[in-house]
Amino acid sequence: MTRLDARTVTAERRIPAAADEVFAVLVSLDQHVHLDGSGMVQGLPDGPDKLHLGARFSMAMRQGPFSYRSVNEVTAYEENRTLAWRTVGEWRGRTVVGGQWWRYDLLPDGDRTLVRHSYEWGRAMLPTLTIQLPGYPQRMARTMPETLNRLEHVVLTRR
Repeated sequence: MTRLDARTVTAERRIPAAADEVFAVLVSLDQHVHLDGSGMVQGLPDGPDKLHLGARFSMAMRQGPFSYRSVNEVTAYEENRTLAWRTVGEWRGRTVVGGQWWRYDLLPDGDRTLVRHSYEWGRAMLPTLTIQLPGYPQRMARTMPETLNRLEHVVLTRR
């Protein structure tokens, strides 16, 4: 299921695994390239092996002909429940674009976990100009279900 709210895109999936199994994949930075349903993440991220509140990491990204690095900081972290990070583009140490959040909320449901994946684009700098007009909310709404599909696959193959 995918939902497009005013400034947040959300996709949900019930994964047949415990929340701690799902969370272990999400906080493992080297797994993010395998989870990306958009095809934008290129190669392994640079940062700590395991994400934690305040952790900073960067990822090589590609959109069409444009390659760049995103700079990210974990902004919400609750063990086995919530992981979120803010992503920006920096130039000479200054944020020049971005500010949107990627978020995962895990809700245990018996022997399964409801994973709610959100793209909170209203937090970005100049969100109408830099996010809405180029069509990112609609693009993310199309690709986020594939990210959740990949997350389930990775979780189940790690067993």
